[in-house]
Amino acid sequence: MALKLEPGARLVVATHNPGKARELAAILENRFDLVTAGELGLPEPEETETTFVGNALLKARAAAQASGLIALADDSGLSVAALDGAPGVYSARWAGPDKDFGLAMAKVEERLQATGLEDCAAWFTCALAVAWPHEGPALVVEGRVDGQLTFPGRGRRGFGYDPIFTPDGGALTFGEMEPAAKDAMSHRARAFEKLKAALL
Repeated sequence: MALKLEPGARLVVATHNPGKARELAAILENRFDLVTAGELGLPEPEETETTFVGNALLKARAAAQASGLIALADDSGLSVAALDGAPGVYSARWAGPDKDFGLAMAKVEERLQATGLEDCAAWFTCALAVAWPHEGPALVVEGRVDGQLTFPGRGRRGFGYDPIFTPDGGALTFGEMEPAAKDAMSHRARAFEKLKAALL
């Protein structure tokens, strides 16, 4: 059976982050009837995997199981070359229990300074997983965008580490970009292009 997502299908987006939910809705081009795990009061599963793909799949399966709906989950984060790929899958955890990304960005800057390296190369990764309920099939794809870290951060758009990330070839940080411009080339958009090719 070929896996397909029908336009208009009701999907649960496995996130409690309103910024991420908005971005995913825009990238999905409003093709689906989306409800978030937060709106359904679903618990957030513990992210115990060591890869973006593993965590995205874990979140999608948990949401599909709990809701009985097809679930879409993303696991994404910032990786810094000079920090051996950290914070990576721990990107959200660096923000602490209060999800304070100001704190997380300061931590990145601090650790980078401690390395004494001038290398500010970094990349965002996004794994997108779709899981069908009742132990059904699942699919995961991954997208990546490379860039440089910029301190101090600039811009109030986006969320998470967006203010300190400037994509290669660009002059604006993700935090300064119009949402549509970011959505056109972000790691999430690149992952979605692969998802679209596979499922739509």
